[in-house]
Amino acid sequence: MTPWTLDLPFVFAAEIAPLDLAPSTRWLLGGALALYLVVLTTLSVLAARRVNTQEDYLVAGRSLPLFLCWGSLIATWFGAETMTASSEAARESGLLGVILDPFACSVTLVYSGLVFAGPLWRMKLLTTGDYFRRTYGPTVEIVAACLQVPVFFGWIAVQYTALAGMLAVYFGLPVPIGILFACGVTLAFTMIGGMWSVTVTDTLQIVIAFAGLLVLSWTIFAQFGDGSMLAGVDRMLTQTDPALLTIIPPFTTPALMAYTAAWASGVFGNVSGQDVHQRIFSAKDARTATLACVLAGVVYFCMGLIPVSLGLVSRLVEPDAKGDILQILAGRFLTPALAVIFVVSFTSVVVSTATSAVLAPATILSHNLLGRWSVFRGRGLFVDRLCVLLMSLAALPLAFSSESKMELLELAVSLQLVSFCVPMHMGLYGRPRSLWSALLPMGLGFTCYLLRWLPEHVFLRPPEDFTGEYGDYVAGLLTVPFWQSTVRIVLTVPEALYGLGASVLGYVIAQGLYRRTPPINDQTLKDAWGNEWTKSR
Repeated sequence: MTPWTLDLPFVFAAEIAPLDLAPSTRWLLGGALALYLVVLTTLSVLAARRVNTQEDYLVAGRSLPLFLCWGSLIATWFGAETMTASSEAARESGLLGVILDPFACSVTLVYSGLVFAGPLWRMKLLTTGDYFRRTYGPTVEIVAACLQVPVFFGWIAVQYTALAGMLAVYFGLPVPIGILFACGVTLAFTMIGGMWSVTVTDTLQIVIAFAGLLVLSWTIFAQFGDGSMLAGVDRMLTQTDPALLTIIPPFTTPALMAYTAAWASGVFGNVSGQDVHQRIFSAKDARTATLACVLAGVVYFCMGLIPVSLGLVSRLVEPDAKGDILQILAGRFLTPALAVIFVVSFTSVVVSTATSAVLAPATILSHNLLGRWSVFRGRGLFVDRLCVLLMSLAALPLAFSSESKMELLELAVSLQLVSFCVPMHMGLYGRPRSLWSALLPMGLGFTCYLLRWLPEHVFLRPPEDFTGEYGDYVAGLLTVPFWQSTVRIVLTVPEALYGLGASVLGYVIAQGLYRRTPPINDQTLKDAWGNEWTKSR
C-alpha cells in the first residue's frame, strides 16, 4: 500500500487515556470551552434574525462579503482531517503521505475559483443538483443528489470522533458521550440559522483555529530550538530523514500510478462538492466568489503545512508516541493557559467543518429530493431544518463504528471524481447532446471504480501484515504465469484512474450516439457566461 493514498486509520478506541492534568487546569479548560460555546450560540441566534426565506437559510441571501465568504469556505475544508490525519500521515510517511491533503486539496480550491466560481454564481443556483437539472434534466438531478448526499456522512463522522477524542484526552469524557456532545453542538449551530449562522460562526472559528495552531507550533519549535522558533524549524529539517521531505515518488510504475491518482482525486474529486459550491452561491457577486476560492486555497496550503510540520517534528520529540499526536504534543509542551487556546482552537476547527458538512447534504436532500414531493412543498424552512436534523443523526452510526473514517473519506472523494468530474466540466466547457452525456459517465465511472475497489477492500483483502503491492498479493494466489503477469498489470492502475477513464469514455460514447442531436446546454452557457457566450456564437 503506497503511503500517499492516505490509507490511515482514523478511529478512536472505546477508551482513551486522559492526560494527567491538575483539577484547576481541567476547570480552566472546561470554563473556557463553555464560554466559547455560549459566544457561538449567541452569534448563531443573532445571525438567525436575517433568515426570512429559504434562500437566506441555504445561501445567506447571496450577500456574503469576501471576508465572510472566504472564512466560511476555508473553515469548511480545514477540519479534523487536516489537523489530525495530515499530522499522522506526515509522521508515518513524510510529505508523500500528505499529497492528497493539504497539497492537492489546496489546489482544488484555487482551481474551483478560477474555473467554476464565476459561471456558477451567475447561474443563481441553490445546489449542485440545480446545476445538473438545468444542464442535463431532472433525471440527472435526482441521480446526482442520491450519490452526493451519502458522500458527507464519513466527513461528518470524522469531526464527531475528533471532538470526542479531544474531550476524552483533556476531560476524561467517554468517547461515545463525546460523540453525542459533538453531534448536539453541530446540530444546534446549523439548525438555528442555516448558512447565516454557519458563515458567521465559521469565520470566527477559523480565526481562532489558526491562532491556536500558530501558538502550538511556535511553542513546540521554540522549545525544540532552545528558545528560537527558527532554530527549531532548522533543526527539524536537518535531523529529519531526507526521504521524508520529498514530494517525488519512486520512479516505479505502481508508485507513479498511485501518485497520479492521489493528485487527480484531490484536485478534481471535489470540484462538484456542494460544500464548496454553497459558498460560491452565497457570495455577493461573481468576483467575490472567485477571490474567496483562490484566497482560501492559498491560505489553506500555508496553514496546512503547520500540522504537517508538527507531524514531522513529533518523530524527533515523541518517537514512541501512540495516538493523536497533536493532543500529545499539546499536553507536553503547552502551559495551562496555552492549552486553553489550543483546546478552543481545536474545537473551532471541528465544529466549523461539521456544521458545513451537515448543511451541504441537508440542502441537497431538502431542495432536490424531498422538495419534489407535494407534501413538502411550501414548507421550505421547516424541511431544511428537518434535513439538518436527519443529516446530523445519520452520521452517528458511522462515528460509533470501528471502520476507518479516512478510508471512507478517500472513497467518497474518489466517487465524486469518477461520477461528477466529467459532467461538471462538460456542462460549462463542452456541448453535451443528451442527458446520457451525464448519466453514462456517472454510471461507467462509478461501476468501473467499484469493480477495482471491491476486491482489494472487501472480497480479496490482503492480510494486515502484507506490505507489498496489491497486484503481487493477488498474483501470488494464482499458478499460471500468464495470469499472474496480467493481474499485476491490471491491478497496477488505481481504482480512481479506472473510474475517471471510464467516465471520459462514457461521455465520448454518449456524444457519439447522439451526434445528430443539438446541444442541450445552450441555456446553461447563456446563464453562466452571459454576453461573452452570446458574442462567441
